[in-house]
Amino acid sequence: MADTVFDFLKRHSSLVITTHENSDPDGLGAELVFFQLAKTMGKTLRIVNSGSISEKYRFMDPENIIENWENLKKPLDSGVALVIVDTADEYNIGELRDIIPYTDEVFVIDHHELNPFNTLKGYIDPTASSTCEIAVELAVMAGIQLTPANARAAFAGIAYDTGFFAYNKTTHRTFKAATLLTEAGAVPYEIYEEFYTKHTLASLRLEKTVLGNMEIVNHGKVAVQLIRKEFLESCRATLDDSHGFINTPLKCKDVQVSVLVKENREGKVKCSLRSKGNVNVSKIAQSMGGGGHITAAGFKSSRNLDETLQAVLDKISQEMKQ
Repeated sequence: MADTVFDFLKRHSSLVITTHENSDPDGLGAELVFFQLAKTMGKTLRIVNSGSISEKYRFMDPENIIENWENLKKPLDSGVALVIVDTADEYNIGELRDIIPYTDEVFVIDHHELNPFNTLKGYIDPTASSTCEIAVELAVMAGIQLTPANARAAFAGIAYDTGFFAYNKTTHRTFKAATLLTEAGAVPYEIYEEFYTKHTLASLRLEKTVLGNMEIVNHGKVAVQLIRKEFLESCRATLDDSHGFINTPLKCKDVQVSVLVKENREGKVKCSLRSKGNVNVSKIAQSMGGGGHITAAGFKSSRNLDETLQAVLDKISQEMKQ
């Protein structure tokens, strides 16, 4: 199946690589690894994302290779192929979706459960822990030694998507990839520090507020956290400061599903879902226009925060009854 990736590369000399909106470490790391792989094969390349990288993930791109479409303000070259990593949904890449009709081909590299409405083709392996894991395996197949910077980025992506090797999709493949990355220069403790020891005071204030308003429903099996825009204003925080909040309730042995519904300062709503496996949150997210994994998923909502929450809780109740 990986042969489809190399067949794609043979067909094109110029590539643009992108990932989903609100790029996370898995998407960023996969972009950088694939960039090095394709560059080694002599391709003309750019990484262009629909928005800027969150400040807490800038350590992953020390050479500032990744461009921001919002700042670009100029058309991409004609005759390019588009590579989308870490999502198979063309509607999840922001304004970059506007260039799809003008590209020679679109190719996806992803590890999420495939949305039944997906229309894009590529290399999709839901058994992988992360897209970075897939990208590392492709680099090995191509005989490429990753740079220390890209090894660090890929390790960060794997660590992020596996909860530092704790989630249920972590397998021997994951540890094999991680070993290769540490041999190439990634230092696990440095990445742990970036993720877990550099939170802001605003993050602490926001977490205190969110936990103080948390509710437990469905006979103690579902934890609900809300981030209202007034919480952000009073804590002088951003949604970036809420990293990790979704996982906190799962520390309780009775909680099976964690729900985090959040609105930004403009009132736009998103929902993150986590479960311990008894409830397929990917199925729920897909029904709401999103996607993800059985135990980790999310979606953007056109409804307000409270309406979104009620719709999600109704679907969770239905799943639990089944």
